[in-house]
Amino acid sequence: MNSVHDMGGMHGMGAIQYEKNEPVFPEPWEARVFALNRAVRAWSKWTGDASRHAVELIPAPEYLRMSYYEQRLHALVELMVKSGLVTRAEVESGKLAPGSPKATPALVASDVPGMVAKGKPATREVPVPARFTVGQQVRARNLHPTGHTRLPRYVRGKPGTIYLDHGVHVFPDTNAHSLGENPQHLYSVRFAARDLWGDQASARTAVYLDLWDDYLEHA
Repeated sequence: MNSVHDMGGMHGMGAIQYEKNEPVFPEPWEARVFALNRAVRAWSKWTGDASRHAVELIPAPEYLRMSYYEQRLHALVELMVKSGLVTRAEVESGKLAPGSPKATPALVASDVPGMVAKGKPATREVPVPARFTVGQQVRARNLHPTGHTRLPRYVRGKPGTIYLDHGVHVFPDTNAHSLGENPQHLYSVRFAARDLWGDQASARTAVYLDLWDDYLEHA
């Protein structure tokens, strides 16, 4: 969807501030938010793509004010309420509603190392034909969906070249909205910087993006 979260190629955001030896979690509460997301996701009430879309739905002024883990906490709470894991009143009070059933955890501490090591691959071993081949000229479609998408605005309508075929992967645009995985080929596509930003860009620079079949059309 078109919103402030899609910052690729956007002007006016200032330089990226690099912090030498930056810790993984500058604040302890950020580690807790990371762990909470992993633990609650174990209930399989929603997908990782749905989590990303929940972040996209944060109003622009709030999104820009929040830090990364504030955004993730906000999205987690909204998804938990929507899925019925908690009520809004429970979140606001920090207390269980009277008579709430006690559920068996979907993830216990002893399972965490194995879960982290295994990950949650989005690859699928299904016989889906590829629409494009390595070296083929393509164009990113000029789409403006109202739902979730991983197609950045700055590349829409621009020409590129298929650099690599990653195989078949879950399609995020449908998976985020419980419309099915719609597995299809995922490609690394090379875009010349000048095709994206004009003659002021370096002729030696290119951008590589991972894009699904449905994001591309023949050039």
